[in-house]
Amino acid sequence: MNDSKAKSSGQVRSLTRALRLMRHLAESGDGMSLTELSEAANLPPSTTHRLLTTLESERFVRPEAQGGLWRIGVAAFFVGTAFARSRDKLSLVQPYLRRLMEMTGETANLFVESDGEAICIGQIESRHAMRAITGVGGRVQLHSSGAGKVLLAQMEPARRQRITGTMALPRETQRTITNRARLEAALDEILAQGFGVDDEEHALGLRCVAAPVFDELGRAVAAISVSGPGARIPPERLPMLGRMVAQAASEATRDYGGSPPAGREPETRGNTSLAKGARSEGGPSRP
Repeated sequence: MNDSKAKSSGQVRSLTRALRLMRHLAESGDGMSLTELSEAANLPPSTTHRLLTTLESERFVRPEAQGGLWRIGVAAFFVGTAFARSRDKLSLVQPYLRRLMEMTGETANLFVESDGEAICIGQIESRHAMRAITGVGGRVQLHSSGAGKVLLAQMEPARRQRITGTMALPRETQRTITNRARLEAALDEILAQGFGVDDEEHALGLRCVAAPVFDELGRAVAAISVSGPGARIPPERLPMLGRMVAQAASEATRDYGGSPPAGREPETRGNTSLAKGARSEGGPSRP
């Protein structure tokens, strides 16, 4: 936020500038010099130094004795861990689930992985009489569900390989992937496009699109999905739903304080914010 916006919104300009410096330091990872910070924040060096020394007195930043670099301080760590302790996945994601349901007309879900299965921990049901069959508390297989495949694809490589190499791949429909090589190819495709699809693999007549929510270490801690009958989600609708769900998951990741692993940032179009009441995909049809 620039200084004119800070003034117009009643914010204290010095506080906004100081927070901007902390954000640059947090993003740099390796520390920044006074000159680098001044240029990044578009502030005079004298102002930058004054703000840094104030932040240093409260231990939010720290200077290095050698090299002249500034780094994030221990007080910033305490603030960050307090947020990590208090955050709740379902509460943070709920607005995005509701918006997805309103925009698509289909049921929106939140899944987490537990003991080799995907468990639904949150759901906003479609207004249609015919809707998805997995409710809150329901479990689905990782290899045959959209959310499950997304969570499996995003696992640390060694764990993913261990699970895919030993897990049973029961056939739930004639479209279920039961071949390990095909499953690995499907997981790699999910990583490439940023979302996964269940094309009647869990239950005939039902389709689902899912995307991952990441924590601050780049781990997929949950998957957001939209699911519904194939009559309302034909194959040609899947790419659009995939982009919408990926956008919702990206914004939920931001609110969760997370970020995707390097190289796995989802490609979204139009930068539409789902939390602010964007227009629907075509308007949810009523039953």
